[in-house]
Amino acid sequence: MSLLVVENVTHGFGARRILEDASFRLLKGEHVGLIGANGEGKSTFLNIITGQLAPDEGRIEWSKRATVGYLDQHSSLKKGMTIREVLREAFQHMFDLEQEMLSIYEAMATAEEGIDDLMEEAGEIQLILEHSGFYTLDTKIEEVANGLGLGSIGLDKDVSDLSGGQRTKVLLTKLLLADPSILILDEPTNYLDAEHIEWLTRYLQEYENSFILVSHDMEFLNSVVNVIYHVNDGELTRYSGNYEKFMQMYAVKKNQELKAYEKQQQEIERMEDFIARNKARVATRGMANSRQKMLDKMEVLERPREKPKPSFEFRDARTPSRFIVEGKEVTLGYGEPLTKSVSFTLERGQKIAVVGTNGLGKTTLLKTILGKIEPIDGKIELGDFLQPGYFEQEADRDNSETALESVWREFPSYTNAEVRAALAKCGLTNEHITSQMKVLSGGENAKVRLCKLMQRDSNWLILDEPTNHLDVEAKEELKRALIAFKGTILLVCHEPEFYRDWITDVWNVEDWTLKII
Repeated sequence: MSLLVVENVTHGFGARRILEDASFRLLKGEHVGLIGANGEGKSTFLNIITGQLAPDEGRIEWSKRATVGYLDQHSSLKKGMTIREVLREAFQHMFDLEQEMLSIYEAMATAEEGIDDLMEEAGEIQLILEHSGFYTLDTKIEEVANGLGLGSIGLDKDVSDLSGGQRTKVLLTKLLLADPSILILDEPTNYLDAEHIEWLTRYLQEYENSFILVSHDMEFLNSVVNVIYHVNDGELTRYSGNYEKFMQMYAVKKNQELKAYEKQQQEIERMEDFIARNKARVATRGMANSRQKMLDKMEVLERPREKPKPSFEFRDARTPSRFIVEGKEVTLGYGEPLTKSVSFTLERGQKIAVVGTNGLGKTTLLKTILGKIEPIDGKIELGDFLQPGYFEQEADRDNSETALESVWREFPSYTNAEVRAALAKCGLTNEHITSQMKVLSGGENAKVRLCKLMQRDSNWLILDEPTNHLDVEAKEELKRALIAFKGTILLVCHEPEFYRDWITDVWNVEDWTLKII
């Protein structure tokens, strides 16, 4: 049974073609991984099937009984609501039924006739609520919330006080509680800690309904999907099996395409040589003309295109002092303390991973060290001759500048060609370079910001979740570049496999926190 059918969808932004005659189907119980390099159109496809974007051409048809839950990269929460109130919205239809039942009871109190009918109607609603687990909702809410790490934050906390990672957890928890027949998850592991990724992995492995998942965490993806759709050059190709199986099949397909192209080129070369040698001779002119007609009718294969691969390199500045930063009896926080009084030292050449559950102060630590916010107590002392390079976790999503304009504004001495070359080195095509920042994917946006960082001399990199949204190749290249960087690194990252084999030490903010975790 098809829950979703997509036929011949085409969509673009201006001159940039994202999807071209793409087709897709989702069957009951399928766990689909939607994969592809940054900017290939994964989020665009999700926005189209959820009705947030209208395709230029094509048809999207959902099953009439399908209920769809969508977690995208840029979901938001209303200020003034507690986490518990937001999570309870997942069961709004039950609360509406309860209100209807209470209204019936009120009507019975003043009714002079039809009481039996009202009683029967109220009883039916009561039965629905009981079978739906309405009277144990708070237990279910707390179970899922704890699985994704919300319990340690406190369900009565105002959502406007949450970090970006905590907001993502709230939205994901609400979505899972709603239990739709189809889940659509766009990079759900961004901002999740390792233990919560493990919990989500188990949840999705046991999930009876269907889901469509976009993720650049290949270990996670491989563990939970049984179908892969690969977005490449505007096309969607279906593969049965998990990510490992896809990689094997894709390698075979690429090899077959290359061999077919090379074989055809050899055949074309032979035919052209025959035509050139025989078209002038009367005796063989007919054969030459016949070959020419065959050649004219031949559907010429295109050489399989390789995607531009990013090449990252951070420019080294002069050698700084031995001590990069020293924190003396520092208390971190915004208004109220997040940590107890702590002291720390970062020395030249160290590469430190800052880890710990979201909301405990990782980003706050970076901003405090950089002087963007003041510590509640204590003192931060910076070394001499520092030239820091800072990559922020969250980017402005409403930037109407093109990628070219955004880089050029910060480096006005560059020529147009120099800006283009710098962006191309980061794996961005001309279409990306001339697109507005707000229409770029999360991964493309991150590559533009990394490009800016790499244009400046640095002896100290402060990176806040730089791997979020990056595709596999970009993450591997970033890792290589950070290993090669001769300076000091302070890295916040939720992917241990990215940093565990090259860092020199770990700072765990869970050891500093005042919260119970």
